[in-house]
Amino acid sequence: MTQSHEDETVSHDPMKGDTPPLDQEEKVVERGLKYLERGMLLLVVLMTLAAAYEEILIVINSGSVQLGDVLLMFLYTEVIAMVAVFYTGRGQPFVFPIFIAITALARLIVLQGKDMDPTSIVMEAVAITLLAISAVILLRFLTR
Repeated sequence: MTQSHEDETVSHDPMKGDTPPLDQEEKVVERGLKYLERGMLLLVVLMTLAAAYEEILIVINSGSVQLGDVLLMFLYTEVIAMVAVFYTGRGQPFVFPIFIAITALARLIVLQGKDMDPTSIVMEAVAITLLAISAVILLRFLTR
């Protein structure tokens, strides 16, 4: 008695983390995309380091450090940390863009300072609060 082709196939359930075996072409494409991703991450780090270097030169030439400069350096640091998480696969990379957005909004408020419309300050503060709440939700509930 011969088995039908359907009996010989193994079902794979993506919801359980099962993935079908890759054929040779898919392996080559996957490997190529992985190298492309790593190359792009390296480029992001190099560009971030160049921007940080330029900012350091600006601070040195001006002879003073402003709060906006410090927040900008935090932005650069968060970008590098995000790349490290993507590269190593450890941590939750989806939270870092939220941290970057929070820092960018805080920097915007600081840079606009007293000239800023009070309504805009409130709106940006609400945006920061919503981003912070979303980060807490992602870190507390989705990483379990």
